[in-house]
Parts: sequence; structure tokens; C-alpha cells
Amino acid sequence: MLSIAENIEKVRQNIKTACERSGRNYEDVTILGVTKTVGVDDIMCAVNEGICDLGENRVQEFMEKYDKIPGVKWHIIGHLQTNKVKYIIGKTKLIHSVDTLKLAEEIERLSKKQNVTTDILLEVNISGEESKSGMSEGEILPILEKIEEFSSVKVRGFMTMAPKFASEDEIRQIFRKLYKIFVDISRKKYNNISMDYLSMGMSSDYTVAAEEGANIVRIGSKIFKE
Repeated sequence: MLSIAENIEKVRQNIKTACERSGRNYEDVTILGVTKTVGVDDIMCAVNEGICDLGENRVQEFMEKYDKIPGVKWHIIGHLQTNKVKYIIGKTKLIHSVDTLKLAEEIERLSKKQNVTTDILLEVNISGEESKSGMSEGEILPILEKIEEFSSVKVRGFMTMAPKFASEDEIRQIFRKLYKIFVDISRKKYNNISMDYLSMGMSSDYTVAAEEGANIVRIGSKIFKE
């Protein structure tokens, strides 16, 4: 069984190879260590290997770990209920999973109340899969136009998840489509909106995501459980 350090090195090499295939710079891709159900000791092993961006799916688990692992940047990547927003304001680098205007409005309200600016990604359900969270492609522009009026929330890009049992070609097309939207939006002028981060790819498809323009890949099992 490989150690966490060996797993991380393997992931890095795979991303380097994927970036070489697509003519990208490896340094442009951030590995986000997904720490769902992972103990603090194992997380610290990853941090010691340079994985300093960590992603949690559940707010409760995030709160349990937040003070125990210093010097890292926390991301919320799982489905976020509006009644849980109050626990994370001011504590995250990015909230990846903003899938409705209602959720964005609650983040804005509580961020303004605490006098902080919260960076978010809009979660887009490119595949249209019913079991997946995320706004449709057609909802992106109307929601961006609303968020332009906000003062305490800044959209920094997009996040998506590919269907679990899709073929590599289907996954590639999904990632490619969101990358095109990401580039198109980046060419427009909006207040509070900048296309800095494209969060795509997990343990099963992160190399495809790296080839197709992701600059954040969310990796859990390939680091902690392989």
C-alpha cells in the first residue's frame, strides 16, 4: 500500500503528464485535498507534502477540523444549505458549491453582516444530470447579473462534477463546454465577477480535467485511500 506522500507524488506526476499533453503549465493547477472522513493525522501528512488547499463536503466536519489544522486554505465543496452558511463565513478561501441565487444571497447577507468579502464559485450542472446539484447553463448569466449588485460576495469562477458513470469522451465534452463558458465570461466586464478558478475533476477524472482547462482538481481517494 502506497503512503500518502507517494500517492501525492503519483497524482502530481499524472497532472504534469496531462498538462504536457495539452500544452499547459503544471504550476497553474492546484491540487485540492478532499478531506471528507479523513482523520487529522492523515490530513497533516498531506499538508506536510505541500497540499495546503483542503476541501470539505460537510460543514459539521469542516468545523471539527478548522482549528486543528493551521496554516491551510479551506474550501467548501459539498452541497451547502442556507442555514449552515453562518458557520463558515470568514473561514474559507472559496465556496465551490453555490448552486442557486438564494444561496448566494444568504452568503451576501451574512458576509455583509460580518464585514467580510466571500469568494465563491458557481456550481454548474453542465450534464443536466438530475441527481447532481448545480445551476443550468441558462441560469448562469441571470445569476451573474444579480450578483453584480452585491457588495460582499465575489464570483471567482465555476465548479462542476461529471456524471459518475460517463465515458471519458463524455466527461471530456462536459469539461470542455464549461471551459468555453469560463473563457467567454472572462471576456465580459462584470462587477464582483472574475474568472480566476475553474474547479473540475475528482479522483476518477482529474487528468482529463487538467487537459481540459481545470486549474483546481479536487482529489480525495487518490491521496488518502489508494
